[in-house]
Amino acid sequence: MDLVTPGIGLIFWTGVIFAILLFALSKFAWKPINNMISKRNQSIEDALNQAELAREEMKRLHSDNEKILAEARIERDKMIQEARAIKDQIVGQAKEEAKAEVDKIKKSAKQEIEAQRAAALEEIRNQVLELSVLVAEKVIRKELKSGPEHEQLIDNLLKDVKLN
Repeated sequence: MDLVTPGIGLIFWTGVIFAILLFALSKFAWKPINNMISKRNQSIEDALNQAELAREEMKRLHSDNEKILAEARIERDKMIQEARAIKDQIVGQAKEEAKAEVDKIKKSAKQEIEAQRAAALEEIRNQVLELSVLVAEKVIRKELKSGPEHEQLIDNLLKDVKLN
């Protein structure tokens, strides 16, 4: 059992070496290790804070993008409405111009019809006058002695004359 039970000298020297090691570690190693662990903790915290700030910035940018998209949609709808209004205005104006042109053409056609009608009536009057003069000339040339001969002559003349 001597091997299992340590001696007093061994315990003493082990305690002294442990105390020296503990003193040396506390003097030289624990401060740098603690500083390194603190720095590491601080860098992890900073990284987490930066990640949180980046996340908030992304949320803000996303909401800004949504606002910009909404404004763009509103602007697009406004432009479409303006384009439709302009189209309707142009179509209405074209319809008015077409109607005015049709009215002008109708008026011109009516005037032309009236002019041709007046010319036709004038021509008919001239033909009637010529026929009347012809009839009168024939009547005057022939000497009429009785009323029945006169009526027969007029009937014959009317049969001879053909109206256009």
